[in-house]
Amino acid sequence: MKRFFAATSLITALALPALAAPEKYALDPSHSQIVFSYNHLGFSTTYGMFSGFEGEIMFDADAPAESSVSVSMPLKSIFTGWEARDQHIMTDEFLGAQDGDLVTFTSTSIEVTGENTALITGDLTIKGITKPVVLDSKLNQAGDNPMEGKAWLGFDATTTLKRSDFGAGAFAPFIADEMNVIISIEAGKS
Repeated sequence: MKRFFAATSLITALALPALAAPEKYALDPSHSQIVFSYNHLGFSTTYGMFSGFEGEIMFDADAPAESSVSVSMPLKSIFTGWEARDQHIMTDEFLGAQDGDLVTFTSTSIEVTGENTALITGDLTIKGITKPVVLDSKLNQAGDNPMEGKAWLGFDATTTLKRSDFGAGAFAPFIADEMNVIISIEAGKS
């Protein structure tokens, strides 16, 4: 009887599919960008970007909804192409940025919407204020990076934020409260 139970247990264990765990990918800041834009007085669209960010993706290819992402970047890394504007954005009138202040995003759920698309909901923190945001994302490619010799991922995502939600709504509505955000990232398996 013991042999029967031992054999049954072994067969059951072999028959169960192996549970694949999410795999860790580190963001590649040299091939990733976070760009934002807003309307200025109805005359033009101003663009800017963040740099110096880092983070990781825990990617589950078999169950993408079980994946997660976390990213952080220095608040003072904003670059708009005009130094005086960058300095103005850092003042208390807008961001009141201090050295060491970070912008962070941590996913809380992922809703798969298509073969390579998903809505990634997460907590975005700017100036100590945390609000939920949804990233409309697309997996561009998953495979081996021939330059790096390891597994690689590439994603694009978009969202719209309100500056006033994060205490940076000065001059709204003349300077648009809404900011469009475009994200394009690459990440390599750690």
